[in-house]
Amino acid sequence: MVRAKKHLGQHFLIDDSIALNIVEACLNELKTETLIEVGPGTGVLTKYLFKKNIKHFLALDVDDESVQYLHQQYPKQKEQVKLLDFLDVDLHQIIEGSFSIIGNFPYNISSQILFKALDHRHECPLIVGMFQKELAERVAAPPGSKTYGILSVFMKAFYDIEYLFTVHENSFNPPPKVKSGVIACRRNTVSKLDCDETLFFKVVKTAFNQRRKQLKNSLSVFLVDGKVLPDRFVMQRPEQLAVADFVEITNLLA
Repeated sequence: MVRAKKHLGQHFLIDDSIALNIVEACLNELKTETLIEVGPGTGVLTKYLFKKNIKHFLALDVDDESVQYLHQQYPKQKEQVKLLDFLDVDLHQIIEGSFSIIGNFPYNISSQILFKALDHRHECPLIVGMFQKELAERVAAPPGSKTYGILSVFMKAFYDIEYLFTVHENSFNPPPKVKSGVIACRRNTVSKLDCDETLFFKVVKTAFNQRRKQLKNSLSVFLVDGKVLPDRFVMQRPEQLAVADFVEITNLLA
């Protein structure tokens, strides 16, 4: 059996009913021919995905022990389980065209997985996965929420987010110290933001890096050469702004 490794953030899901719910939530909306599972671990999701009619399915893990275990358990599908780091691999080298993502994501890299998905947002229309509950809620949080932050804005700019359900600690081995949450991220119809996207990302990061400050202060580095914020934004803090507000501010600062 595979040993959970703390430095990899591994907590193996052991509840088959939850695994099946995650798989069905993804496959019910799967429109791509390729599906990538990130961090299959002991294969609780993988075993169901192997049974489904997915044209191209790949499971990627950085844990050699997990990969060897799955190769032994599923020798006929061993070519679909690869010892690769999703965060580092050039996806264009291993797949063609668009792809979707599924996984019980390791807590220590789960936000990075979403940032990489954002880098491939034009090719990745669907992400269904389990995160630490706090992160799942942050991604799904609306403007005005205390948990609303950089990742919330970036994801909502290009995806519609749905919080699906919460998973208890006892559903894992070893049990984490926190609950988990499953979310679905569905690509919206925005092909490109109506602003300079590079500047948009900088503005959002700068605002939230000083989230307790009012925008007139946190964005002061951009307020040069006579540029000013509209009165309605001056006294606001970043968690009060929707994506459209950040787009408007980005255009004012461009």
